Amino acid sequence: MTLSHAVPDNDRPPPVRAVFSAVTWKEIAYLVSNLPLAIVGFVYAVVMVSTTGGLSVTAVGIPLLACGLYLSRQLGRLDRARARGLLGVRVDEPTPIPGPKRSGGFFPWLWTSIKDPVGWRTVLYQLIRLPWGVLTFTVALTGLFVLWPVLPYLVRLMANVDRAMVRGLLSPSDDLERRIAELESDRGVVVDTAAADLRRIERDLHDGAQARLVALAMGLGLAKEKLLEDPEGAAAMVDEAHGEVKLALQELRDLARGIHPAVLTDRGLDAALSSVAARCVVPVKVAVDLPGDPSADASADPSADPSAARLAARPAEAIEGIAYFVVSELLQNVSKHAGPGARGATVEVWRAGARLMIRVSDDGRGGASPSGGSGLAGLAERLGAVDGVLVVDSPVGVGTVVTAELPWRDRG
Repeated sequence: MTLSHAVPDNDRPPPVRAVFSAVTWKEIAYLVSNLPLAIVGFVYAVVMVSTTGGLSVTAVGIPLLACGLYLSRQLGRLDRARARGLLGVRVDEPTPIPGPKRSGGFFPWLWTSIKDPVGWRTVLYQLIRLPWGVLTFTVALTGLFVLWPVLPYLVRLMANVDRAMVRGLLSPSDDLERRIAELESDRGVVVDTAAADLRRIERDLHDGAQARLVALAMGLGLAKEKLLEDPEGAAAMVDEAHGEVKLALQELRDLARGIHPAVLTDRGLDAALSSVAARCVVPVKVAVDLPGDPSADASADPSADPSAARLAARPAEAIEGIAYFVVSELLQNVSKHAGPGARGATVEVWRAGARLMIRVSDDGRGGASPSGGSGLAGLAERLGAVDGVLVVDSPVGVGTVVTAELPWRDRG
């Protein structure tokens, strides 16, 4: 999931300052605390490697090595937390090793634990950190009394070395680890989004159509009782019930359109987005340019099947549905937040290689922010669940341009 906006990069080292700022004092605390923790980690790593290496010829050594590497992972978690709190380094936690039940048994789990790259790199980190911890402790502590005019520069240099060591040795093992973490997060987003949609549908049915149908049933019951005594009054009540039926049908149509509009299934994105644009409070120009246009194919080959060409120009149903709801949400934001000065908006959809591109722009007041309650953060999460990207460009007083990117998946 990617949401591009003008935000500071928290992972970038802060600028060097001659004065002792709060960041510098945190770095000094980190460098001074390196030595005692490095001694503990070095002793543990040496004892663990030597003990398990000597016992590896026995039946006890291999399980003991697996347990030792597991404890090394816990030391790495402590070091990542310390770097995160004092150096501002954000390093993702590696994926935990599944237990024996999920690994298929004790021996597959044992083999996976022994060849764990995260555990071995943590052991390497503990071994090489001792001489570095002695150096940083000595320089930082003596520099407070002797080298204090240049100490901030020395501290920043040594802290940057520590940042590089943490990122290089304590980060997840490879891109696959990070991809697994992203997929686990995206799966949670999909589950939460589906649950929220179900709650919304239930609330709309309970508060809208269901309440109206209950009132309709009561009104028809009263009209039935008055049918013989007061035919005119009963006719008026039936006429009122007829109007309630029309309103209930309209609410059900709106609810069905919110779940998955029929025009999207029947005619594709062009017609569905034009229908959404017609409900916007500002004029909207819709331009959908997807390859395989049925009219172009029919002119080139009169015997071509227009329905087949139309399906070939459409992405998979899930991607098409997400694209529809993204544009619908963005046009709702235009109606709510563009301001009275907005004269129009534009919706553009096209295919670029293996990606479906969407751009929604307006000439309103701008200033849209993912944290401003405009739903952009939720859209970014929904797009990220399918490897999509959301980019927001909204200078104040100029307008807003939101670009969404989705993977193109052929309709099966």
